[in-house]
Amino acid sequence: MDNLLGLLRIRVKRGVNLAVRDVRSSDPYLVIKMGKQKLKTRVVKKNINPEWNEDLTLSVSDPKLPVKLTVYDKDTFSLDDKMGQAELDIRPFLEAVKMDLRNYPSGTVITRELPSRQNCLAEESCIVWQDGKVIQDVCVRLKNVERGEVELQFQWIKLPGSNSE
Repeated sequence: MDNLLGLLRIRVKRGVNLAVRDVRSSDPYLVIKMGKQKLKTRVVKKNINPEWNEDLTLSVSDPKLPVKLTVYDKDTFSLDDKMGQAELDIRPFLEAVKMDLRNYPSGTVITRELPSRQNCLAEESCIVWQDGKVIQDVCVRLKNVERGEVELQFQWIKLPGSNSE
């Protein structure tokens, strides 16, 4: 942890039109991994449009590591079913974090990321300077599944004495 850059707070907002894995619905939860770190949300019962609104925080020491997310359907008597996954490169976000934005007005768009074959974005994503913080709202399209999207928000938390200052 000597080269800790800071903390990435990921607000897991909601899932949209997720795949059905039980009889008529699913019991989804989301797992986020980065390197050896693994975090997960609570299970939302019988809902393919779950509202999680949970904050999960990862420590970032290697900006090249992608944030990987996988949605699962919680099952009681068998292994949980996968409901798709996505991978996000956080380097554009971290580049914006490094910029000196103190004199910019709140709401300034720093950069835009467009959906491409190289990312899992479902729509354009803006990295914004908001109330003294760098924030990015992201809507990802899940891969390896018939349908589903997940809405997230990234926010950077600087640590005193970290390498990101």
